[in-house]
Amino acid sequence: MAAAVVGGAFLSAFLQVLFDRIASREVVDYLQGKKFNHRLLLKLKIMLLSVNGVLDDAEEKQIRNLAVKEWLDELENAAYDTEDLLDEIATEALQFKLKAGSRTSAGMASDFNPTYLNFYDLDIETKMEENLERLEFLVKQKDVLGLKEGVGEKPSPRIPTTSLVDETEVYGRDDDKEAIIKLLLRDDDDVGRNQVCVIPIVGMGGIGKTTLAQLAYNNDKIKDQFDFKVWVCVSEEFDIFKVTKTVLSAVTSHCCDNMDLDLLQVRLKELLVGKKFLIVLDDVWNENYVSWEVMSKPFKHGARGSRIIVTTRSEKVASIMRTTPNHYLKCLLDEDCQQLFANHAFEKGDFSSHPTLETIGREIVKKCKGLPLAVKTLGGLLRSKMDVGEWERILNSDIWDLSADESDIHPSLWLSYHYLPSHLKRCFAFCSILPKGYEFEKCELVLLWMAENLLQQTKSNKRIEEVGDEYFNDLVSRSFFVRSSADVSRFIMHDLMTDLARFVSKEYCFTLEEGNSKDIVMKVRHLAYVTGYVKNDLKRLDSVFEATRLRTLLPLEMSMFTSTYLSNEVVDNVILKLRHLRALSLSKIQGFNKLPESIGELRHLRYLDLSETMIYRLPESVSMLHNLQTLNLSDCYYLTELPKDMHHLINLRHLDISYCYKLVEMPRQVSKLKNLQTLSTFFAGKENGTKIQELRELSNLRKKLCLENLQNVINVEDALEAKLLNKKYLEELQFSWKGEPDDSRHDMDVLDKLMPHMNLEMLYIKGYGGTRFPNWLGNRSFYNLVFIELSGCKYCNCLPSLGQLPSLKTLNIYNLYGVVTVGAEFYGDSSAAIKPFPSLEALRFRRMSNWEEWFPVQVEYDGAFLNLQELEIGDCDRLITIGLPYYLPSLVKLIIDGCQVLASSLPKTPAIRQLELGNCENLELKELPQTVESIRIGGSNGVKSLIDALRNNQILCLQSLHIHNCPSSITFPAESLSISLTVLDIHNCEKLEFPMHHSLKTSIQKIHISNSCGSLVFFSLDFFSNLKNLDIKRCKNLESLVVSDLYAKT
Repeated sequence: MAAAVVGGAFLSAFLQVLFDRIASREVVDYLQGKKFNHRLLLKLKIMLLSVNGVLDDAEEKQIRNLAVKEWLDELENAAYDTEDLLDEIATEALQFKLKAGSRTSAGMASDFNPTYLNFYDLDIETKMEENLERLEFLVKQKDVLGLKEGVGEKPSPRIPTTSLVDETEVYGRDDDKEAIIKLLLRDDDDVGRNQVCVIPIVGMGGIGKTTLAQLAYNNDKIKDQFDFKVWVCVSEEFDIFKVTKTVLSAVTSHCCDNMDLDLLQVRLKELLVGKKFLIVLDDVWNENYVSWEVMSKPFKHGARGSRIIVTTRSEKVASIMRTTPNHYLKCLLDEDCQQLFANHAFEKGDFSSHPTLETIGREIVKKCKGLPLAVKTLGGLLRSKMDVGEWERILNSDIWDLSADESDIHPSLWLSYHYLPSHLKRCFAFCSILPKGYEFEKCELVLLWMAENLLQQTKSNKRIEEVGDEYFNDLVSRSFFVRSSADVSRFIMHDLMTDLARFVSKEYCFTLEEGNSKDIVMKVRHLAYVTGYVKNDLKRLDSVFEATRLRTLLPLEMSMFTSTYLSNEVVDNVILKLRHLRALSLSKIQGFNKLPESIGELRHLRYLDLSETMIYRLPESVSMLHNLQTLNLSDCYYLTELPKDMHHLINLRHLDISYCYKLVEMPRQVSKLKNLQTLSTFFAGKENGTKIQELRELSNLRKKLCLENLQNVINVEDALEAKLLNKKYLEELQFSWKGEPDDSRHDMDVLDKLMPHMNLEMLYIKGYGGTRFPNWLGNRSFYNLVFIELSGCKYCNCLPSLGQLPSLKTLNIYNLYGVVTVGAEFYGDSSAAIKPFPSLEALRFRRMSNWEEWFPVQVEYDGAFLNLQELEIGDCDRLITIGLPYYLPSLVKLIIDGCQVLASSLPKTPAIRQLELGNCENLELKELPQTVESIRIGGSNGVKSLIDALRNNQILCLQSLHIHNCPSSITFPAESLSISLTVLDIHNCEKLEFPMHHSLKTSIQKIHISNSCGSLVFFSLDFFSNLKNLDIKRCKNLESLVVSDLYAKT
């Protein structure tokens, strides 16, 4: 009946990697050819199996038993060395397989002789025996330590939660409480039949989920809303029998012993019929949908309006149970944390009796980073200790340096870690190299996990990157990672989670920061350094070079204003001394501009990031990095060429050469890189260069591909041979031509043959020399296409028929000089059931210098652009008419600029928020919608029509008004300004009269007047009581600012 949450020991996944490598065909065949003593491999496997059996027991005991922690530490060290040895064997086997294949394909007899290899022929068995000796000692020690197989010591039992709460001890949760109460009291219109409304509260351990549930459960507003309320502490073991029994006992007020689950559920169902209930299931860990379905059956018979509140650390748990969106609990603000800390640290609840401790206390609270449990725990720990020295000890201690008796944070956070599957424990521990506060992207971390062999390849057809995505999402779901509040595409770890990661990773992961370089030990395998600290100083790097088994070396940027400078000499030393690197990043490092040939000797290297460096070429030896999976060369502006033998990198999966502006061609035989998932850019070669047909075999390409220099495609059939139609995983494509076309017809044929797969989402076409676009471009079968940009296609004389693309949201058309008119062809088939541009939200035209007419929408196109929110037309100086529909119900932003002869009426826009009209002398504003919040307008006619419109109809929502380039004599309508106006900007309006009038007493906070208002002699601040920013320039007759005494005093 109980659904147990099972984790797994940290090292279990690591040992599984070794088991897989020992059993791999490459390693076995290679060692047999070497006449290697096969019994050593068998003995290694037996040793590893022996220690693997006691790992669960050891992992839990390490918290309280230092000897066990040290035993695990030595076992991990031995596992690292064993993996390095096996990886060298596998790499050597791969190299000889490649050499043999190369000679065979060249028609040469293979002289492959496994007994004659440039490898550690004499040392390989010696190294294996040394590893076995270490493991044998550890196997004996496990018995001395009392470690038992198949036994995982459970975390210490926690005190069950109850519904009682002291609201006077809760701070900063008023908004959260009101949100939950609102969900408890709202109507059930959006809850399906036979469903009870389930409200999940989600957040990391110790953030206050239980407290929030208690606040809602005991609130007076809901006291009379339910026939009965039940609180159940579920915890790790999801026992259906126990939960059902607890609820039934609460409903009947009697003990329900001697009943099986069927009797319990039937009786509970009978009692719930027609009853409105509130049940809190606190601290749920169950991720089994079937278990929840079984348990929830009686609840579906309650009255409408019944509620279940679930608190959990896991988004996956919430997704199984919820009927409403998750309520995510965030960390407390500093001010609330200070109050909570003082309440638990002092009897009076504040620092008044101990002012000398306040400064230290505030620093202690900052360490907790808004986690209520940490604040409460440290406050309670110091409650009876008023000695400054003791407070400083706590301030300077890591949370994990405190004893288990001193800290309730240990069991709370450890519990989250304990129930992680073993493969996730390794990935989480690796993250301990990230500095506190560092924001990271999913892709960045997944590629590093992949390089470090932390991702377990499943038997399914999932790509290893998809496995990494699942791992990452799982850690997000369990609140180990949270989204950054500053950038939703990035993630961050709470400081206490970083502390936990550092505790479990022991000495194998290290972050090099100011003042801690001496703490590096030889055991370190993964090291990150904060940019700006490591300088061009070999002595400072000596401690790094001592970690000779280092696998990871990464610079991490904590501030855009810091940088690291390393010379070529220093980079050479890094490569020469750190021979076991699997992940090396020199991204954004200044000073060096080349790599040594010795880079090819980093046999284990799988990840190489040289992005944003001054490197101008890669040594040919890079082609010897047969394990390389990721090569990032993005933004290497000086890079002129790639190694000619790159096709030997058969394990390469990600090659990023975006924004390498001096790179003009690809190395030959790129088609052999069949594992490529990412190829940011492909440069079509000239007659003797790499042909575009090299893309033929790269069917696994994903995300974005830019095809540059398409003017070099001589044979049209080469474009067809690229087989873009088969590349179903590509999401974004860019086609780019340079220079003047030799033959427009040829360019049209090339683009026609480059038809992509229907899954495409984004398309850019730049510099195309054809006179028309291919028919496939407007094909409604491109159902996923949401973005199109056409730019610099200056010989095209008509726009493609894009109106029938069902999902197109953004359309940018720039520099199409050949287009004179836009008409029915733009909208597509008028007989189609679909209205033109049904999903379009943004439409932009820029620099269409010969465009004259946009013919009005015909009756058959009525209903076009119904979802258009943004329209921009700029620098189309010959455009006379705009044929948009009269009514655009969704338009919120309209920008028309540099259209001097445009004389059309503006469409009716009831939802408009932003209006910009510049240098459009023939365009008149007849009325302004009340919804407009920002207006920017220029030119005499435009300003005059605006002022007339303002006088006729005051705009109540107007917040920002910008007037510019009006040489005419006009009086500013001060009396017509909206009381909500906060920004007023007047530029190049010399003859504009700005009267000082009492009606200017609005909410204006910022005024900018430049080269305007020549008649203005004085400027009175009395009319602008809310003014915060005043900027007046080149007002030639202005003599003074007037400030009354009353204004000066305020």
